[in-house]
Amino acid sequence: MEILTNEVKITGVKINYFFYCKRQLWFFTHHINMESNSIDVEIGKEVHEEYFNRNKKEIAIDEIIAVDFVDNNGIIHETKKGKKLDRGDKYQILYYIYYLQNKGVKNSKAVVHFPLYNKKEELELQDNDIRVLKNAFKEITEIEKSDKPIEVQKMSKCNRCSYYELCFS
Repeated sequence: MEILTNEVKITGVKINYFFYCKRQLWFFTHHINMESNSIDVEIGKEVHEEYFNRNKKEIAIDEIIAVDFVDNNGIIHETKKGKKLDRGDKYQILYYIYYLQNKGVKNSKAVVHFPLYNKKEELELQDNDIRVLKNAFKEITEIEKSDKPIEVQKMSKCNRCSYYELCFS
């Protein structure tokens, strides 16, 4: 499996950052982590802690992925504080499925819970998703090996980003 033989370890967080903001990915891969100062991240942790409190949580696998929990049928369960998945969240979870399939786990499904909105969404890994992920692996490797972050690109989501000060001060 190519994600295990690359010089660069592709983690679930890197997949999420890649789809959210490539500049944020560069900061993160160069050990500049601003997430500890983020109120959004703190709220997400609290929602995660409150929900599924009887289930085993945070199953770390190979220091590559960390799923919230896996049920008796092998289905991955993730919890999100928002009311819908953004592209980064979606591909991070699809990457979990892909990673586990490549480790021999036959699960091909995940359920994402949005407890604050009392809804859930199912995800299944499709062939097109695998192509998207493989392209992301190549770009993530290039970004991580780069000496400089990519140029700032102002987006509406920048105002809520924990890296805002690094980009715009």
